[in-house]
Amino acid sequence: MSAFEDRLLALAGMAQALAQVRRLADTGQADGAHLQPLIESVFRIDAETPAAVYGGVASVAPGLRILRAHFGNQARDPVLPRLALALLQVERHFVADDDAVRSVRERVEALAPSAQARGPLDREVLAGLAGIYVEHISPLRPRIMVQGNPHYLAQADLVGEVRATLLAALRSAVLWRQLDGTMWDLLLRKRALLAGVDAALG
Repeated sequence: MSAFEDRLLALAGMAQALAQVRRLADTGQADGAHLQPLIESVFRIDAETPAAVYGGVASVAPGLRILRAHFGNQARDPVLPRLALALLQVERHFVADDDAVRSVRERVEALAPSAQARGPLDREVLAGLAGIYVEHISPLRPRIMVQGNPHYLAQADLVGEVRATLLAALRSAVLWRQLDGTMWDLLLRKRALLAGVDAALG
């Protein structure tokens, strides 16, 4: 795959994760098939390719479809772009803090055997990822504000799953920057991005 196609996968991973954040907050339940490869991506720190981060291109097809709707001006959720913007700003602060990056990596690596044994969507695994988010990401600004159904957002396990999913979204945002993705791409290259998404989806 080209560098441009690799960047699209990372962007799709971020969009797919944020869509699951929105779904959790609104309905109290994620789509496990969409969420699992994103949680798994958190543990694939040294994957050889961007596609391998997600376990294959097909795993982020839902995210690619979200991008196609957005870049084609057919998006149905106006909140997603605002979440994405906040996340990309948080990512800049996170990667600038070497101690935080090192600590997050160490804690993810320590949690990896449990994720391998129990599965990435196990409650304790998600709680562990949520704890990492609370300690190292929540203090950063701008704070990512998730709105939804108050009934669900009052449930500790649900909030933990949201935070774990936000950590997965951050993993994709970091990958996007590592692959030289910029805000200018999102603002000025929409037509090229849409064409790339269409090609990736076939």
